[in-house]
Order: sequence, then structure tokens, then C-alpha cells
Amino acid sequence: MTAASTPRNAGALLDAHLELIGTDIERWLELFAEDAVVEFPYAGSLGVPSRLEGLEAIRRYFVETPKHFRGLVFSNIRRYLTTDPEVAFGEVHGSATIASTGRRYEQDYIMMVKARDGRISFYREYWDPLLGLKAFGGEENLQRMVRAS
Repeated sequence: MTAASTPRNAGALLDAHLELIGTDIERWLELFAEDAVVEFPYAGSLGVPSRLEGLEAIRRYFVETPKHFRGLVFSNIRRYLTTDPEVAFGEVHGSATIASTGRRYEQDYIMMVKARDGRISFYREYWDPLLGLKAFGGEENLQRMVRAS
């Protein structure tokens, strides 16, 4: 049974997201609906996309994530389930080494997952853009990494 064929509510999808994003992008992509939307409200300030619409756009953006974020792990995970099983929030700390610079990446995230029919239909992630700039060695390097994906 694949990740996508297992019935999941938003909390379970958030857990699966954290488990798979750093190691198995193909299985991670199975968590998303074909028309899913991913938003990074602060990403536009860095000249990278702040909204991805549809599974193919999400795939293009994330396909190289495990290569760029070596050893990506999440800790200090706090899940907040709502009265609606189709909506969940999380606060997590992410740690990785950025492959292109060898620098440590330490980031605190706030994530929101909305589910529909057992898949992620909407995902929003808040993070500190300055920490990304430092780890990637500047805006130009970060943009180059996004364009390469």
C-alpha cells in the first residue's frame, strides 16, 4: 500500500510530510492532491516562488530537496489538531547541512496542512528567510538552487 492509498487526516499527513520530505520525495509527493497548493508567505522576499499550484509545480520545486538539504531532520515537533480533522498545524525545528555551502541550516517552522480525500490539498509553511540566506550563502545562491530544481 502506498502513502497515497492509506486514508489520512491532516494530522497524519503532517506526520508523513515530516517523515518523508528529507528522504523520499516520490513517496512524499504521493501525499498531495493533483491540484494541491503550497505556499511560503515569506519566500517572495528572497526572489523565490511563494506559491506553487498543482502537483507538477510542487514536484519541480521539491524534487532535489534531499540533495540540497543533506541530513534533514525535524525535532521539537508540536502538532496542533483542530476540531476539523482536515486541518492541522505544526511547529517544528529543522536541521540540515546545505550541500552547496557545507553550512548548517537551523530553522524553526510553522506549518499548516489542509486535507481533502486523504491527501494534502493545501500546505502553508512559515520560516525565517534570513536563516535561509545565511545557510545558502546569499540570495543569488538560494535562487540558483531553486532554478536548478
